[in-house]
Amino acid sequence: MQISCKILSLPPLILLEAVKVFSEKKHIKAEIDALKLNHKTIGYVATMGAFHKGHLALVEKAMDNNDVVVVSIFVNPTQFNNPDDLDKYPRTLEHDLALLETLSSEILVYTPTVDDIYEDKTESEHFDFDGLEYEMEGRFRNGHFDGVGTVVKRFFEILKPDNAYFGEKDYQQLQILKKMVEKHHISVNVIGCKIYREPNGLAMSSRNARLKETHLKAAPFIFKTLKAAKKRFATKSANSVMVWVEKQFAEQKLLKLEYFIIADANTLKVSTRKNKKRKYRAFIAVYAGDVRLIDNIALN
Repeated sequence: MQISCKILSLPPLILLEAVKVFSEKKHIKAEIDALKLNHKTIGYVATMGAFHKGHLALVEKAMDNNDVVVVSIFVNPTQFNNPDDLDKYPRTLEHDLALLETLSSEILVYTPTVDDIYEDKTESEHFDFDGLEYEMEGRFRNGHFDGVGTVVKRFFEILKPDNAYFGEKDYQQLQILKKMVEKHHISVNVIGCKIYREPNGLAMSSRNARLKETHLKAAPFIFKTLKAAKKRFATKSANSVMVWVEKQFAEQKLLKLEYFIIADANTLKVSTRKNKKRKYRAFIAVYAGDVRLIDNIALN
């Protein structure tokens, strides 16, 4: 899809018919500071690009509740523990900007380089998320949440949003960012938004674009199994549900289960016994070929 507007040669700010694109933090900071002086509320959506309808839903949510919306598009190197995964991550900036144009003429877009964010030190800070970082994804992706915390904290410092919107598909990430804001006394509301799904139930993800046709057809089994697990959880123990899910995936030739757990929705600790006063979620990670997919569902 081509951008249907004339691009003016005014780097690092490119003026489009519908969106302003900033590539350096000093310029977008000046824009944000001017908006703040006029008491405008800022809504923020952090992305790594390769937009789908889920991204646009987050932007629309931000538009509904703020005067101005800022969208960042940045493939963050410090949150990838697998260099090959970083190299293969889809980068579709022109297409992403065209999609944003369909929503509003007032969206601000920040597309920094690695140097603009990290200057001369592309390293993660170390965070203490009260143990949230060691559960689930933390067990399989060493250093991932330090990378996430580092880049989001820097975006918060640069953009100074009032509200920031993140999808519940990355539920563990959502809880970790809420913890970071709390522990570092950052003045921003972190808001979770529901998972946006394909008609067949597959959670929308930029990674889906990398799926081969056979794996794309098989992947909806993930959400189908999550829904069945939720139904079983109403009458069965957490352990028996986890064993049942493992058996279901053992019969799948195109999908390889990495983990399925039932955890406390707040602490993310694996649950073996049910307590009616607690909220639970089921979390899953599955390989479809060489593409890793995650999903989750509220159980009660």
